[in-house]
Amino acid sequence: MITLEKIIESRRRIQSSIYRTPLEHSMHLSNKKQEVFLKLEAQQKLKSFKIRGAMSKLTSLTKEERKRGVITVSSGNHGAGVSYGASLMGDVDATVVVPETTPLSKVEKIRYYGAKVIQRGQNYDGANQFAKELIRKEGLIFIDPCSDEDVIAGHGSMGLEILEDLENVETVLVPIGGGGMITGISVAIKSKHPKVRIVGVQTAACPAMVKSLEENIFYEEYPTEASLCDALVGGVGEIPYKLAQNTIDDILVVSEEAIKEATRHLLVKEKVVAEPSGAVGIAAIQEMSEKIPGVRVVSLISGGNLDEDLMKKLLK
Repeated sequence: MITLEKIIESRRRIQSSIYRTPLEHSMHLSNKKQEVFLKLEAQQKLKSFKIRGAMSKLTSLTKEERKRGVITVSSGNHGAGVSYGASLMGDVDATVVVPETTPLSKVEKIRYYGAKVIQRGQNYDGANQFAKELIRKEGLIFIDPCSDEDVIAGHGSMGLEILEDLENVETVLVPIGGGGMITGISVAIKSKHPKVRIVGVQTAACPAMVKSLEENIFYEEYPTEASLCDALVGGVGEIPYKLAQNTIDDILVVSEEAIKEATRHLLVKEKVVAEPSGAVGIAAIQEMSEKIPGVRVVSLISGGNLDEDLMKKLLK
């Protein structure tokens, strides 16, 4: 069970291994009706929130589990977090399975910190199927990026930081891929301030959580159209799906074009380097502000690993 106490304990374990990221007011996105703040997790170690969940899980392992080694599936950021975290632990061997379409910059980062990288499948779901076979053969400990209580508790530490920096926050916009991040943040915030609205944002290329809730079906795998948001595609996690009714107040679906423009806005106007997956909240603010309630709104900018070629295109 994911509780506030579990999130607080996770934060205690990981705080020496992560940054406390800033919460900044946006002059460009705020207006007379609404103040917008950016939770800049794009400035976290490895430029991604994923290190929080990875370290939370790694620091929870027993000595015997560490000896067995760990494995994860990732589009890049979570894999880098596990690889980096394992290197900090010093006694854990890590394997990361990534889709064959994962940007080279993310693959290089995972390898840099020492993990074994295996590229399989055309998307997250394909990589996940291969990893499950490897787990059965080798007995590795799986670090699920979105459906593990310790991982989710680690992500919840962002919620605690948001409340400490903006106690009267009314709405928090959170990107949704598998759903682990929004689950942790929501439990942390709603345990203290239940009236705060937690709004998820998904790309129209893969609205897996939206469809899961609409159709009451757990979509562990979900078809994906071409997307800039490699971290938000694929199915949802079982724990996030089961807790969604109590943790997510609404989900907004934004277009790929809006996400591209939001990424450009962050880069040019806010001077924030964010990957498209981390910019979906800004896309929602720009594309459908009337659907976002509250005077004080926080948008979680979850990652800063912007592909070099895309950055060049955005700046033309």
